[in-house]
Amino acid sequence: MFNDIGALELVTLVVLAVLVFGPDKLPKVIQDVTRTIRKIREFSDSAKQDIRQELGPEFKDFEFEDLNPKTFIRKQLDNEELGLKEIRNGFDLKKEMAEVTDAVHGRDAESSSSGSSSGSSSAASGNGRVDMSKKPEKPGKTDKPAADDRPPFDMDAT
Repeated sequence: MFNDIGALELVTLVVLAVLVFGPDKLPKVIQDVTRTIRKIREFSDSAKQDIRQELGPEFKDFEFEDLNPKTFIRKQLDNEELGLKEIRNGFDLKKEMAEVTDAVHGRDAESSSSGSSSGSSSAASGNGRVDMSKKPEKPGKTDKPAADDRPPFDMDAT
């Protein structure tokens, strides 16, 4: 409960308690605090036991810590019945990311692993990859304006 309190902090708390309550009342205050903590723990344990009894025998292994979403997900992912460990171990994130990067840049996986880049000609060779490189516009098209043409300006629209 108090794992993160250092020695200096503990000494500071004791000195502060002596100053606030005085040396005469401090033992009685400590007894009252420990008695209150003990009653709270007993109340909590009895409430947990009552809930387990009300849920029935099928929930005898129910743990209240499982209600925490992080604990519940961790417990389900570590379950051996699902086979998720094999999937997790068989997935190589670096290899997958390298393949995606190569596909975006239009390189073959074989040429990028050997260290040479073949450009966009290998991506267009029909090996099942999508060519995402920019292609030059065909000179015969006149339906799109040229890059230096400005769109028409409508004075009433603004």
